[in-house]
Amino acid sequence: MSEATTSANAALPEASRQPGGSKGVSERGFSWRTGLLGAHTALMYLFLFAPIVVLVAFSFTADPFGVAWNGFTLEWYTRLFNNTRLIDATFNTLLVATISTAIATLLGTLLALAMEHYRFRGRAATDVLLYLPIVIPEIVLAVALLSFFAFVFNALDALFGLRLRQGMLTVVLAHVTFSIAFVVVTVRTSLRGFDRRLEEAAMDLGANRWNTFRRITFPLILPGIIGGALLAFTLSLDDFIISLFVSGPGTLLLPVEVYNRVKRAVTPEINAISTLMLLFSMVLVLLSQLAQRQRK
Repeated sequence: MSEATTSANAALPEASRQPGGSKGVSERGFSWRTGLLGAHTALMYLFLFAPIVVLVAFSFTADPFGVAWNGFTLEWYTRLFNNTRLIDATFNTLLVATISTAIATLLGTLLALAMEHYRFRGRAATDVLLYLPIVIPEIVLAVALLSFFAFVFNALDALFGLRLRQGMLTVVLAHVTFSIAFVVVTVRTSLRGFDRRLEEAAMDLGANRWNTFRRITFPLILPGIIGGALLAFTLSLDDFIISLFVSGPGTLLLPVEVYNRVKRAVTPEINAISTLMLLFSMVLVLLSQLAQRQRK
């Protein structure tokens, strides 16, 4: 009799043997918890992406103020490409972002390798200083950079008679300053999950340090380097406060130019240039993902 009872209990579903005979989560199907979670997810996506959808839609509106939908038109994109001031500002912004990203990625990667592979005096202080551009308010960093450039330019004028002023060079240097920290943090994350035994095995087989880095270390940490470069590029593209402080008169940069125009009125041209920059950023992310998949 006991054997038959045991066999019957074993044949019953697991959910029916739970206290109260309630079914498991996988067998309940739709419930108020599932509906609440779905509603929360939908509201979250709506909160995040609704402004972007409105921005893209209103870049095609026929309304001259860009605040109402009065029909579809490409007029604002035509005007945008004929607006030399906005085109020059966009070109300067992309140029600054490209140069600063290249420098920050190179220096940040080397610094991350040094921080993870070597122990040296002042390493702890360097580690703390690296996080300062991330944690301090951007307005503080902007004022500090402005004061530093003013001090250096005055010193060069007094010592050598060089009369320098703020421009594209100061913007590039400022963007490199705050971008390095983000590159270092991203690359160090890749290095912490890196198996050092692979480097040791390569050296045991006769490879020198350069060949070991080129064939072993660099390919494995390349996703982290690409991620850091993309982060630095994106931060440089949309930086406004630091660019406003260190650009100087006569230097056209897109975030500053958009701000100056928005103070007067929001026009569909601003929506159009913002849409193009959004599309450009998405293409960069997709190319990065494709490159990483091909390497795998």
